[in-house]
Amino acid sequence: MINMGETKTESKITVNELVKSIDWKQGLIIAMGVPILILPSLYDLAEPLYAFGIVIWGISCVQGFLQNFAIGEMSVTFQASGVPGCAQKVFTEENADPNKFNKGKFIGAFCAWNYWFTWSAVIPVFSILAAGYVAALFGMETNMVINIVVSLAIYLLIFLIGLRGLASGAKLGTILAAITIIPLVVIAVIPFFNGDFSMSNITDQFLPPMFDKFGGMDAMFLFGTLAIAQWSACGWETTAVYGPEYKNPGKDLPKAMIACGLICLFVYVLVATSVFGVLGVDGVLDNGYMTFIPICESAFGHYGMYIAILLLVAGLIMIIQTAFLGTSRTMYTMAKEDNMPRFFGTTNVYGAPVSAMVFQFIFGMCLVPLGSPGMILAASSIGFCLANGIAMLAFIKSRLDPRFKNLERPWKCPRGWLGIAIGMAFFQICLLVPGLTYYSYILYGIEGVIVGYAILLIYIPFYFVLQRYYKNREKQEMVEEKTSNDDSGPQV
Repeated sequence: MINMGETKTESKITVNELVKSIDWKQGLIIAMGVPILILPSLYDLAEPLYAFGIVIWGISCVQGFLQNFAIGEMSVTFQASGVPGCAQKVFTEENADPNKFNKGKFIGAFCAWNYWFTWSAVIPVFSILAAGYVAALFGMETNMVINIVVSLAIYLLIFLIGLRGLASGAKLGTILAAITIIPLVVIAVIPFFNGDFSMSNITDQFLPPMFDKFGGMDAMFLFGTLAIAQWSACGWETTAVYGPEYKNPGKDLPKAMIACGLICLFVYVLVATSVFGVLGVDGVLDNGYMTFIPICESAFGHYGMYIAILLLVAGLIMIIQTAFLGTSRTMYTMAKEDNMPRFFGTTNVYGAPVSAMVFQFIFGMCLVPLGSPGMILAASSIGFCLANGIAMLAFIKSRLDPRFKNLERPWKCPRGWLGIAIGMAFFQICLLVPGLTYYSYILYGIEGVIVGYAILLIYIPFYFVLQRYYKNREKQEMVEEKTSNDDSGPQV
């Protein structure tokens, strides 16, 4: 790692290491695209939940504090990048027999893969949404060509700025935060004062039909909706992804997490209440993913709507940036642990994992032509549940395993968090995963379930092939080194 006292010129000498370059305000700003994550799920959950979705958003945001604090403690303790980095550090066994299967290493790698796909899905989902809003401004129907052109422009912008490291990304985040988060709140607040908001729109359709005769399968479906909401409302664990890159991790990380969590709790409940209060359930369903267009037009007029929507698109770019930076660092961490090809573990002179960023660019563009956010979101939500569940198990192990007992913890969760982590691990793996599987089956059919699990499970054979390749390569290198030493020995 580069010392904080080094000059800018000196810091460029070291490559292939992430750089301690941000403080808590920059970590917060980079993650401040998270409140925008509510947009697709507002529509996805409106039909099954009605206005009760407002309550679900609030519960999910509170849930975020319970699990993200544990992730934050591990991140600064192990100097690891959030969920994937922590799981790999905790579960990987030291001094394990290289000829035997390392279960801990595999668990950490699978967790990282699940988490990577979760955030990788954000990039095409919100690129498609941005394209939809841009097309709507010009009175056009969105199509594959528009989706690809708009997505390509967004990816290029974020990629080029991201090449100069996280500090550069934080500068873009500062600009987008200034012109996006405040207007988003203003758009949600105005209806409360101009007469557009009506509480009857919420109360008349507050509870969905499932509550009329609530049974076991309804409970499972409800857990599925909580998993979908979690994909959005708990996403501010991204502040912990940059654990190794905070200048003062013990102070910067908890400040960034708490501030981001409180902002998300406020914005999610406010936005959901405003949207349902103005449009009602039927209005949300009629407008689909373009929910904010009628609200902006009513609040700002026909021409003011254009400015408001452009600001909203800036917010979509912001969350795409958050996902892009986070997923590339997840790929970097996996490569460092030999759970992905090693060339993904290279960085440029600014500490940006450029190889992983290139791959993320290509992967995202390949998903954009799918054009349907709903199934992508549901599929990636399964990965998020599994990743969070494994992360909670990692936290439990980090507290109970004697190997980690004497580790310095720059920041530690409040007393009793071990019990909370046990409860959250059960909640994620035993309730949310089955619930989301049932939810996906009901809404998208067996195809939706197969797609979700296939993307996650395809990593397993890839992992074993990769491990075998590296083991054979190491054996070959040892043989070549031994042969070289023998050849260079003393000549008689």
